[in-house]
Amino acid sequence: MGGRVPRAVAGLPDGPGVYRFRDGHGRVLYIGRATSLRSRVASYWSDLRDRGHLAPMVSRAARIEAVSCDSVHEAAWLERNLLEMSLPPWNRTPGGQEVLVYIRMDERAGEPGLSVQHVMRPASQVRYFGPYLGGLRVRQAVAGLDRILPLAATGTRLRGARLDMARARGVAGGDREGLARAIAAVLGRRPAAVAGARAELARLRDRAAEALAFELAGRIQGELEALDWVVSPQRVTFGAGQAAGDLDVYGWSGDVLVHFGVRAGRLRLWVQRRCGWGRAQAHLAATPAEWAGFAGRNAELAATLMRGRGDTAG
Repeated sequence: MGGRVPRAVAGLPDGPGVYRFRDGHGRVLYIGRATSLRSRVASYWSDLRDRGHLAPMVSRAARIEAVSCDSVHEAAWLERNLLEMSLPPWNRTPGGQEVLVYIRMDERAGEPGLSVQHVMRPASQVRYFGPYLGGLRVRQAVAGLDRILPLAATGTRLRGARLDMARARGVAGGDREGLARAIAAVLGRRPAAVAGARAELARLRDRAAEALAFELAGRIQGELEALDWVVSPQRVTFGAGQAAGDLDVYGWSGDVLVHFGVRAGRLRLWVQRRCGWGRAQAHLAATPAEWAGFAGRNAELAATLMRGRGDTAG
């Protein structure tokens, strides 16, 4: 692909997603993820910095392919799913870097609260949310939720300083059910609940900054960003409580058919090829309506990048 940025890069969206490079024989060389697909992919032809080992890969790349995602978290999941299925020669780590975790909500009266767990262990009055990637971020999100919705402070076994703190926060056992519902609404990505949680954390951050408690303000800002990570749209890995089944999803645009395959609850298959409208119709008719937008926009992206394929030789 040479020294100058391929004109095909201009067809990439300025948003999160996953990209891959293929060589002239169609073999996948590398899979990565980005907060901004356009700027990240363009960076391979400007300054690789600590990625200098990828320079030989860039010189062999003949085609760019990409999937536009609804959030950075979704892009992280898709990258992980694809790398777990097949590790291209220039990728070093199967499955990415982040740890897979769940948020556990214990609603039992004695010691209710939120915690971060690596595996689900079902129990009465215990709910799990996730999975999520990134143990540190998820712990920050839990800290933020505990700050504004202190479920742990409603336990009946609180004693001493913990009981005094609960009283200072103005909560008691009678608030347990309501707080649990509120947390479930946030983690369930209900728009009004998410907006309310974000607004309250932002208010507490601003109040801390006004009081010159800049370290606390920074901590709350981190919790706010972590909460955004946890509640962001994510469809490529099914959540706790969802049926971990198989599903095939298709999008078509400009004689390009894109096929996404969900296997055991994860989007693990991404294939695109030339295909006329007549042959594509049956696939599109079988695609669930809730996936049509995702598949359709990525078929348009695939067609755009395929049209620019002749420019990738740079």
